[in-house]
Amino acid sequence: MVGAIDIGGTKIAVGVIDDQGRILQKLECPTEPESGFQVGLQRIQQMLKQCVQAAGVPIQGIGVGSAGPIDPFTGIYGRVDNLATWQGSNLMEPLERGFGVRVAVENDGDAAALAEAAWGVGRGKDRFIYVTISTGIGGGMVLNGELYRGVDNAHPEVGHFVIEASGPVCYCGARGCWEFLAAGPAMVAWMRANAPKGVTLPADLSAKEICRLAEQGDSLAKKAVEQEGYYIGVGLGNLIMMFCPDVIALGGGVMNSAHLFMDRVRQVVRQNCTLVPAAKTELLMASMGADTGLAGAARAWYNRFGKKPR
Repeated sequence: MVGAIDIGGTKIAVGVIDDQGRILQKLECPTEPESGFQVGLQRIQQMLKQCVQAAGVPIQGIGVGSAGPIDPFTGIYGRVDNLATWQGSNLMEPLERGFGVRVAVENDGDAAALAEAAWGVGRGKDRFIYVTISTGIGGGMVLNGELYRGVDNAHPEVGHFVIEASGPVCYCGARGCWEFLAAGPAMVAWMRANAPKGVTLPADLSAKEICRLAEQGDSLAKKAVEQEGYYIGVGLGNLIMMFCPDVIALGGGVMNSAHLFMDRVRQVVRQNCTLVPAAKTELLMASMGADTGLAGAARAWYNRFGKKPR
């Protein structure tokens, strides 16, 4: 059994998970990053102690999957927009000291990729990519059973490769990033920009609401959905052209409405990926649902400390 900690900008989930990915205990709380790192750390430690006590078994280690740049081997946060007050803080050291076990830390996209590769739709596949499409776009790659890391152990930011060089300026500084054109907020921005003159859209318009309207036959929402499918397809096509994976698993809130996008996505992939056997890459929905992040945190520990040598 291992402790698992999934840290996002709005929610922290903590649990105890076994080596088959089964969640034995789970607690959640709001992140409230404005309260600072120490407050967040205290909540994490308290919830984990409660989960371990309720599970009635000792934990062998702790796995963490966290949003934003975090060094996987020191546990120190870099610049994280939605965890700004945590920058420079060390998550690993106080957890190891407090619980007396080794701690493995990964970016949440990498952690989720490890979970889907080991326990989900990527199981048994040598070339696996996980992509999550929600308020942003992220993911991770597991190649020949190993998590892919870039230079200096960097986490590849798949949401920020450029798919339209003349596109809008992203917060990262580039123009036309995949995330800026295909994440949930991009759907909202497109619909607002293309609404007929005199039409007032709700102030709280969301990607989920746009998908609901499209299903009801709203013409503008249907165009927004088609646009979304196009840009998802362009990004996935780039990944297929570059890596020729066995499987790409798709998760995140936007993909809860995948039935509206996938025909268009597959059409764009077929059109763009003519030099590789794109038809042999399976595009599948991620299988672990809302607990993907927590399972990924646990898998981060098993991947680093609990697996047998290849």
